[in-house]
Amino acid sequence: MLTPLLSLLIGLLLGFLAGLGIGGGSLLILWLTLVVNMDAETARSVNLLFFLAAAGGVCVLRLKKGKLNLKKILPAILGGCVAAGLCSWLGMHMEQTFLRKIFGILLLFTGLRELFYRPRKDK
Repeated sequence: MLTPLLSLLIGLLLGFLAGLGIGGGSLLILWLTLVVNMDAETARSVNLLFFLAAAGGVCVLRLKKGKLNLKKILPAILGGCVAAGLCSWLGMHMEQTFLRKIFGILLLFTGLRELFYRPRKDK
């Protein structure tokens, strides 16, 4: 049985991972669809709200520490917002099974990259 305390603990763990940039949102979608039995479209919507809260908090902290240069990253932010809006619209018009397969492949490649990634040495 899913208790509020367990949900809170899972949320804290996934928020921690998201703060590290590890992909807490992807794990949240898996949790919501596989454990909570939420439909994929609702899980994606919850993930977006989770991401806004987690990313917003992390960005505020990094801005305060002077770790973000807004002039340099503003084009990426704008491009990401446009791409997210277009892909969200596109995703609403695609079959759920196709989207699940794409998401699974993306998770597989991301996991393999993390498993075998080696930082390049500066020359």
